Amino acid sequence: MRIEQLEYITAVTRLGSLRRAAEELHLSQPALSETVRNLERELGVDLLERKRSGAKMSAEGRELLPHIVNVLDAVDRLRGAAGEQHRISRMVRVGTVNAATVPLLIPAVREFRATHPATQVEVVGAQQSEIHRTLLEGGFDLGLVNHLEGDDVAADFDSTELLRGRPVVCVRPDSPLASLPVVPVSELLAEPLIAMRSGYVMHRYVHRLLGDREPSFSYSTDGAEMGKLMVAEGLGATVLPDFSVIGDPLERQGSIVCRPLADDSTRVLLMLQRRKAESVPQAAHDLHEAFVARAAALGGTVTGRP
Repeated sequence: MRIEQLEYITAVTRLGSLRRAAEELHLSQPALSETVRNLERELGVDLLERKRSGAKMSAEGRELLPHIVNVLDAVDRLRGAAGEQHRISRMVRVGTVNAATVPLLIPAVREFRATHPATQVEVVGAQQSEIHRTLLEGGFDLGLVNHLEGDDVAADFDSTELLRGRPVVCVRPDSPLASLPVVPVSELLAEPLIAMRSGYVMHRYVHRLLGDREPSFSYSTDGAEMGKLMVAEGLGATVLPDFSVIGDPLERQGSIVCRPLADDSTRVLLMLQRRKAESVPQAAHDLHEAFVARAAALGGTVTGRP
């Protein structure tokens, strides 16, 4: 068994495709496939489920994945202790629903990079279900997801609450809704609504908020960042957690504003999650701590402006 075999199998798991993994690793696909097959024969386990749509970790592979991660982390520590100056550091991967990108995610990553200059950070936008699946498969080290207060937290993860905010209506400053101190649902229904796609917590929240009522017109989009851009371009209003709007560059330059919803006490929680494991790679642990420290500096909220 060779270290690169373990690195290759984690690359295939993360990317979901032998072809994409081969491209990233600068190998031919047949060579990569044969290397993985050799590891499977040596272990006596089919680590991957191979389908036309791609390759993903098998149930047996998921059971072995924590051990593979631990071996790679131990190799990193050994190389560091030996003083190898030119080693390639492992990448830390973060899945995010694009919440609190400016006040939390970017400062935390910046702080982490200042102390880990050789470690790459990959930030991937995804729906919560995909983040959970990829965390379990080892493709993400950390996940940033929204929860509505009172939601059950998945028992498969170590979860830390970072921020607590409220849903707000995000509009252009020239929208009639911007002149209101709070926005009644009846007024929201009169505007074109930019809704998150099914699978996002804010989609579920808005569906619950509106009940059987329909907005004048609605769009559907993937994630808060696209929703804010659509608002800034005058397509309508969207509903997001306040920590995804306040401090955003579009808000700072006056292209969008946010207003609270009338008669709504819902709280949205931004949670940092990681797969439960006996050992956590040091870089992933340090980035986790950077997120926690940044959230503490924000006081657990980024509210403070209407």
